[in-house]
Amino acid sequence: MMEFGEKMSRLLGVVRYRFHSEDDDIEILIEGEASWVEEKVEELGLTGVGWYTPVAFSAQATNISSVTSRKLLDGEMDEDFEPEFSSNEPPTDMGPEPDPTRIPVVRRPIGELNLNEAISRLELGQYERPDPIALMEALEDIEKPEPLHGMMSVDPEAEAWLRALMGIVVREFGASGLRTEDIEEIASKHLGGREGVELEVFLESLFSAGKLVKIHGGDAIGWGPSPKWLGGRI
Repeated sequence: MMEFGEKMSRLLGVVRYRFHSEDDDIEILIEGEASWVEEKVEELGLTGVGWYTPVAFSAQATNISSVTSRKLLDGEMDEDFEPEFSSNEPPTDMGPEPDPTRIPVVRRPIGELNLNEAISRLELGQYERPDPIALMEALEDIEKPEPLHGMMSVDPEAEAWLRALMGIVVREFGASGLRTEDIEEIASKHLGGREGVELEVFLESLFSAGKLVKIHGGDAIGWGPSPKWLGGRI
């Protein structure tokens, strides 16, 4: 809300002027374009009294500089000024018009899509679960990892071996994790001889600490490394 002593040109669009005199019980309300309202106020001899509020603003181009925008609001630029780029012009960077005829239509009876054949046409090999024997051999070929240190480590040496195994699984075999049974078969002797429920409890503790992620799938539960843990940041 502004007093009418301020520049009228600071407002654009529709404004509402109000004047109220309790002594003479006079109330005046004028609403319209800012320039037209200003003319009526001058005709009534009310310049310098009353107040006005903006009701709506005319749409202005948004692709002009902040300096130009400020000059327009302050009345320092001709009202007939038009920016080089008009906001009413259609955008020029939307690309070609869409051509529906170029979209292929594929119809087939429900259930007849052969996923394996479709994958082979895309030259994407089917996912194969890492061979436990190959993982066991790869784990035996590495040097004994240093025990991990940290307050969250239940068994630093076993955790170091498990992280080494997960590193091989992810980096060399491109898998995201291993089933509990596979971890037991491959690395039980490196994990303090943990098997069955004892191994599950150990893996759950690492999951609770944010070091492993749990993978639910089919009739088995798998475990994968969290990126931070695998990178040695936790």
